Amino acid sequence: MLKGKTAIVTGSSSGIGLGVARALAGQGANIMLNGFGDTPETVAKLKTEFAAMGVKVDYNPADVTKPDQLAAMVDAAHKNLGGVDILVNNAGIQFVSPIDQFPIEKWDAVIATNLSSAFYATRLVLDAMKTKGWGRVINIASAHGLVASAGKSAYVAAKHGIVGFTKVTALESAGTGVTSNAICPGWVLTPLVQKQIDAIVAKDGISNAQASEKLLSEKQPSKQFVTPEQIGGLAVFLCSDAAAQITGSAYSIDGGWVAQ
Repeated sequence: MLKGKTAIVTGSSSGIGLGVARALAGQGANIMLNGFGDTPETVAKLKTEFAAMGVKVDYNPADVTKPDQLAAMVDAAHKNLGGVDILVNNAGIQFVSPIDQFPIEKWDAVIATNLSSAFYATRLVLDAMKTKGWGRVINIASAHGLVASAGKSAYVAAKHGIVGFTKVTALESAGTGVTSNAICPGWVLTPLVQKQIDAIVAKDGISNAQASEKLLSEKQPSKQFVTPEQIGGLAVFLCSDAAAQITGSAYSIDGGWVAQ
């Protein structure tokens, strides 16, 4: 379905981003992988995996909080992969603390990584997508882009911001063949979430399985993790012709979290 298209997926060396990149490559899209601090061995393994899928693949270590590094990654995608047809803004970090104890530098880092980076990247690719008459901007938001949780002020602010930014991008691209949508996952067993599970294990002195169940029970009625593969499947749908008139939307994939 996506043969001949090229996708940049930020934060795609693991977790949700890798799941999305695999799903897009499975439909024939060339992939620009991105990670920060990945080892040469990890990069080589990823390139081998994607090349075996029959698509072109490149890797760029851009720090998504640095506009000049994102610009260099976009230039590399044009030079090595033929352009940018799909942009998936996925890179994110988390920090948990009450507002009155939240370190300012941590706030700045979360906003820069989770929100500002999407603006930096989108502004670099939007004009070319409009000129081409086809493009997909997919922002990985969160259930926390729609509802809040205590202790996550920066993350919630950033993810609410991503949903709003998605809508503005959709309005400014309406009628051009470019769409902009957000995916709002609930709990996904990524390295980011595993850290929160580890914290519960340490605090409560319970097993990993018990901590996982406790985490899920607090928010996610299905009591099952969303998988990166499921999120990748939704991203593929949003790139399809069937989704050509879906824009400015925020799709929950959260086991019923925000239905409560």
